[in-house]
Amino acid sequence: MCNVGGIDRIIRIIVGTLLVSLVFFGEPIIGSNLIWGWIGIIPLATGIFKFCPLYTLLGFKTCSVE
Repeated sequence: MCNVGGIDRIIRIIVGTLLVSLVFFGEPIIGSNLIWGWIGIIPLATGIFKFCPLYTLLGFKTCSVE
């Protein structure tokens, strides 16, 4: 099952990786970097697995038809 594809997937993986990397390499910013790291897991996982539960609820699909 795929509902995340192409550019959407690449953007999710990049944003997720950047947010998770704040835990290890970032300067303290508004809030805790640990919180941003946990938030970053969501786009990273949805990009890797090509599936977003929110897209399913909203009826979106950005991947090509298989």
